[in-house]
Amino acid sequence: MKTEILKLLRESQDYVSGQQLCETFGVSRTAVWKVMNQLKEEGYEVEAVRNRGYRIVGSADVMTQEELESLLDGRTKWAGQHVVYSDEIDSTNIKAKQLGEEGASHGTLVVADMQTAGRGRRGRGWDSPSGSSIYMSIMLRPKFPPVKAPMLTIVMAYSVARALRTCTGLDVQIKWPNDIILNGKKIVGILTEMSTEIDYINHVVIGVGINVNTETFPEEIADKATSLRIEIGEVQKRAPIVAEIMSEFEKCYEEFEKQEDLSFIQEEYNKLLVNCGKDVCILGAKESYQAHALGINETGELIVRREDGSKETVYAGEVSVRGVYGYV
Repeated sequence: MKTEILKLLRESQDYVSGQQLCETFGVSRTAVWKVMNQLKEEGYEVEAVRNRGYRIVGSADVMTQEELESLLDGRTKWAGQHVVYSDEIDSTNIKAKQLGEEGASHGTLVVADMQTAGRGRRGRGWDSPSGSSIYMSIMLRPKFPPVKAPMLTIVMAYSVARALRTCTGLDVQIKWPNDIILNGKKIVGILTEMSTEIDYINHVVIGVGINVNTETFPEEIADKATSLRIEIGEVQKRAPIVAEIMSEFEKCYEEFEKQEDLSFIQEEYNKLLVNCGKDVCILGAKESYQAHALGINETGELIVRREDGSKETVYAGEVSVRGVYGYV
């Protein structure tokens, strides 16, 4: 009921009377009063006026099950329509994979305020303190062949970049294949994990970690990482960003299902690609070299031109890409 009341209050242009709430949800005035007190305790500014009713005039950075559900209700068809929220969790990816094994529905979204065992690319640790960032994972049940699934990482990166640009107005870019960059520093990490058989996918889990309200970073990454709060100068609300990402991702995913390649976003992705048109360092297990990045192809590999003029495709699972003079 709290989710529905929250959604009704948020969407109303005026006060909503206590009597209307009682009749709509079939509850007592005492029950409504208790919900209002809970909302206040969670950080909502609820105004109550005698003979007029209630309205929400503002809120802090509220991250709860009800907040997420109320923002996503009616906005997407399947992405995030089932939300699993935790104040603290080992890892949203671990939980999403568990739910996938247990038969959870396509598009199930796991969100946490804090992670104790967050991981980044190649098993690196991901610092995940409470109240500062977005930790989310979506569980998918694709119908296409397993060989197509790695492209979903780029679909998510593109969706996140677009959502952050919409929510903040900032010039958010992508560092191939899936780091999100702001003013030359990393702001988002994405980790995709998959359970497959030889010819079909059991489920795919895509985890997204976003530095939202982080104020400082450890010395070893301070020159490579930033947050929305640092760049904008004030606290940002996390739940609306989650909802915007789900909206963008659902649209992109459905188009990807039809195309089964990245041709539908290739041009726009390359416009957001911070590496595109620049010299980069290709760091491989066997060799490292400098090349000129030309953008991605239809399957998400990075096309580069070597110093001898020859072109080749670079695969994300085999190499890392850095700027010639630094991270980007």
